[in-house]
Amino acid sequence: MSPRPLPFDPIARAAELWAERVGEPATMAAVTSIMRVQQVLQSAVDTALRPHGLTFARYEALVLLTFSKRGSLPMRVMGDRLQLHPTSVTNIVDRLEGDGLVKRTRHPTDRRTTLAEITELGRERMAAATAAVTAIDFGMRGLTGRQTGQLTELLAKVRKAVGDFTDPEPEA
Repeated sequence: MSPRPLPFDPIARAAELWAERVGEPATMAAVTSIMRVQQVLQSAVDTALRPHGLTFARYEALVLLTFSKRGSLPMRVMGDRLQLHPTSVTNIVDRLEGDGLVKRTRHPTDRRTTLAEITELGRERMAAATAAVTAIDFGMRGLTGRQTGQLTELLAKVRKAVGDFTDPEPEA
């Protein structure tokens, strides 16, 4: 965040200049706004997670493991669900394992597959970190619950359009 608020909205001003010099500013202003809000949210979440020794990526991994039926998932599945490259998942699990928050285990039926399993300490750390990020609403300010839902729906449209996910086929 800025040390002091500006007396004007710099993105609105940039949109005015864009319109004068380049053309229609709506997309530029929306993308610039999203990028700025991402910085604001990242800062808020990082500040809330730092006392728990977690980054957002590691926190997400702990949440994912907690949400799984057995508290463990194949590393490949973690990468798919977190939408991360396998190398990034390995790095995240390495760090979590080093802190005693997860452990690697062999898959019971597929010797080629390694599972990441959350430990009791990992569950405790995830719960404490969740309390910290929910106490600040993940840094989201200025929107009603309904508006937050609408924002999520709108951003999902962009994510779907770029191939982030597909809607499941309707059941017959």
